[in-house]
Amino acid sequence: MPFDVGRKMSKFFKALGSLILLAGYLGGSQICAQQKIVSAKVTVTRSDSKDVAKDGSKTSGSKAPDISNVAIWLVPLDPMGAAVPVSSRLPNSPKLVQRNKTFEPHVLIVRLGTMVEFPNQDPFFHNIFSLYDGRRFDLGLYESGTKRSVRFDRPGVSFLFCNIHAEMSAVVLSVDTPYFALSDRNGNVTIHNVPDGRYEMHVWYERSAPEQLQELTRVVTVSDSSRSLGLLHLTEIPNFTLAHKNKYGLDYVPPPNPDYGHP
Repeated sequence: MPFDVGRKMSKFFKALGSLILLAGYLGGSQICAQQKIVSAKVTVTRSDSKDVAKDGSKTSGSKAPDISNVAIWLVPLDPMGAAVPVSSRLPNSPKLVQRNKTFEPHVLIVRLGTMVEFPNQDPFFHNIFSLYDGRRFDLGLYESGTKRSVRFDRPGVSFLFCNIHAEMSAVVLSVDTPYFALSDRNGNVTIHNVPDGRYEMHVWYERSAPEQLQELTRVVTVSDSSRSLGLLHLTEIPNFTLAHKNKYGLDYVPPPNPDYGHP
């Protein structure tokens, strides 16, 4: 009997050791996958300025431009790239906060099917709506300290506005891939956890014409020796404006009394 018990214990510890080795291997693989970064550099030619060189560098005496909120996403064309890593599955609900009569952030990119929360952190009412491309919705009037949620289950670009405050606008991009990122103010883009393979690259920028953005769409190959998408140059639409109508297609009505402190 003691011999049998000892043999069973030996098998148990061997199995346990194998599991520990397997866990270590999988953990190492996940860390390796997380280090598979794809990068890009974005430059923008402004319609109202000529002091930004085409390569994105400043000319003498100019102020560095803000090149944030350029979206880049990669759609897998190979089965390996289509396999979604655990760390890239649908996250907890991201937030598009209403604060100081502004949406924070102004641009949000999410994976198709993501639920986005809209908390009202202003001391007055808001009415968020999107009646154009992408996900159409109207959240109605809701007060300070409350929130609404929308699931972005339709791919595309959703332009968001407040029916009370004309100066408020935001954009939500929903994409059918886990491989996406927004540029920082210096035009740097970093996409994490991208396996080797072939992808279709897409670019979007609120201030660029759709025709130019379509021209940037192309097939790219990601590998250990090729993890840069290179330099992407965009041109801003001349006289770009964020002006828009309300949800009824009419101009916003100013407060009836100029002295009234309209929120």
